[in-house]
Amino acid sequence: MSDLGETQIDEGLERYLTDEELRQALELLFFAYRDFTGEPDAILAGDGFGRAHHRVIYFVKRNPFITVNRLLGILQITKQSLSRVLGQLVREGYIHQETDPTDRRRRTLELTEKGAELEGRLTACQSARISQAYRRAGADAVRGFKAVLTEIINTEDRTRFTGGGPHTG
Repeated sequence: MSDLGETQIDEGLERYLTDEELRQALELLFFAYRDFTGEPDAILAGDGFGRAHHRVIYFVKRNPFITVNRLLGILQITKQSLSRVLGQLVREGYIHQETDPTDRRRRTLELTEKGAELEGRLTACQSARISQAYRRAGADAVRGFKAVLTEIINTEDRTRFTGGGPHTG
């Protein structure tokens, strides 16, 4: 994958780099994000949660026994923001937090049964949307979509995404 600053442009790609094409891509991302988050937002609202809660639940599921510091690194939010969201999820029984026996300064996180159930409902609706889009777009489009999303991610964060399991770094 290349950095945004590199100029490795395929022939024919230049027509997609016009102002209008780029604005259409932005709009597509805005509308896709709105619809991708719409159903989960409604589910979360029923429990008094928001998107920050969703991200925490998702990444704790994806990375069992993740440390608070590692989660902060993935989410790129302040300790104060995470503390508010995480505290609520722990108090309400969605996440279990435990002191690491090998390093008492570290806390590890895992979903409770209640948290896993909520994560499953949230992921199911988003997975269905992505699955339907993938099927309609085809394998080449899926590969291209992943490549584009990877290139949108900041270079230093690309290494966090392993493409097949828990996040590194």
